[in-house]
Amino acid sequence: MSGFVEKPEPVQVPGLTHLHTGKVRDLYRNEDGDLVMVASDRMSAYDWVLPTEIPDKGRVLTQLSLWWFDRLSDLVPHHVISTELPAGAPADWAGRTTVCKSLNMVPVECVARGYLTGSGLLEYDESRTVCGLALPEGLGDGSELPAPIFTPATKAAVGDHDENVSYEEVARQVGAETAALLRRTTLAVYGRARDIARERGIILADTKFEFGFDGETLVLGDEVLTPDSSRFWPADQWEPGRAQPSYDKQFVRNWLTSPASGWDRKSEQPPPPLPQEIVDATRAKYLEAYELLTGKSWSDSF
Repeated sequence: MSGFVEKPEPVQVPGLTHLHTGKVRDLYRNEDGDLVMVASDRMSAYDWVLPTEIPDKGRVLTQLSLWWFDRLSDLVPHHVISTELPAGAPADWAGRTTVCKSLNMVPVECVARGYLTGSGLLEYDESRTVCGLALPEGLGDGSELPAPIFTPATKAAVGDHDENVSYEEVARQVGAETAALLRRTTLAVYGRARDIARERGIILADTKFEFGFDGETLVLGDEVLTPDSSRFWPADQWEPGRAQPSYDKQFVRNWLTSPASGWDRKSEQPPPPLPQEIVDATRAKYLEAYELLTGKSWSDSF
């Protein structure tokens, strides 16, 4: 069992039709047929949406995604139409809301990995492969790969777990031409973002993208290159062979699986609330990632 520990009731706004409550985002449709995405402060980990929110998290995800979209638009168009707050929306939606094109979404999580960790490391330890791609001997946790790789996954519903799949399976699901386009675009975007992050002292270890089609045009959607969808490591602390310090939600995962939480991940019990010190430290990490990448002070942004 997994999913929401406490599922929130959607906010009702005149002129907007609520479509979906996701792990982090609430999705609406406006009267023009466009999608309205609202990034909440909810935190998810291990297929659970936790009962404790991280203040400002949704704004960080939204503002950082917008910053990245601007720097990637020559590689692939994005789905954002405007950031204007819908009439009648609550004031708390400011800074966390985007009006977006309605796309025909591709049912694949497009993951790019430049370093070995997470589920990729687990597979590597068993078979020296990641998503069926053979890798050399001698790699450990945090090792840089010889070249970035495309390691897709299935898109799971809330409470279910994304499953890594082979490139051949993606081609079977969406067709060879689309699969090749997804791989090519994913690796191009990752390469651009990796270089930008590296200039700012951050290693982009891996990240996932979601794409959809606007007619025949591939479009980058959802969020992009945030601490929720990426692993960001401080470059000056990188040391292969161990778990890396991070600016992402690995901090929360580490607490949940520590004796301090008292939670058994393998049980059917929901995870406990996060203590205030974990909330504060997680918020600080998200803000630090935003400020290092964009060069902007968060206090000057909101």
